[in-house]
Amino acid sequence: MISSLGKSISPQTRADLAKLAERLTWHISMQSSLCGRLEDFADTLPASVEARECVLLARCILPVLKRAHRFEEKTLYPALRAAFVNDKEIDQTIERLRFEHWEDESFADELGDRLKELIANPEKCNVESLAYMLRGFFEGLRRHIAFEREHLLPLLVSEAS
Repeated sequence: MISSLGKSISPQTRADLAKLAERLTWHISMQSSLCGRLEDFADTLPASVEARECVLLARCILPVLKRAHRFEEKTLYPALRAAFVNDKEIDQTIERLRFEHWEDESFADELGDRLKELIANPEKCNVESLAYMLRGFFEGLRRHIAFEREHLLPLLVSEAS
């Protein structure tokens, strides 16, 4: 676990960290909701395909991730680096999470294409393979979210209070 600041921080910095914790919580909630929708959809395969939900999922997977990743990489990570100057552990954590973002976005892009393919050419789509792919994606994303919930959020909250 990343250590706390161990120094006195200003009320403004505390307020900023509390706002970051709220925003991170919101992004975690959006991604968790997406995972639930993907799991529900995967559970229906191969027996049934709900075209409307398939299209909605195909259109939202990448934007939901990119919005969360942009917040983390442009706002959250710089704030953590500023709060934990010269902390190798926070630097390593951030680099690992950034790499996971790249992997998740690549996977999400491919998954969106496969979902669109399912609607456009259902007879050519291997739905069992798609269900497996969906599960691989949302399980990986859930692990990423769990790390943020268990390590980054408590860090922000403890420093904000």
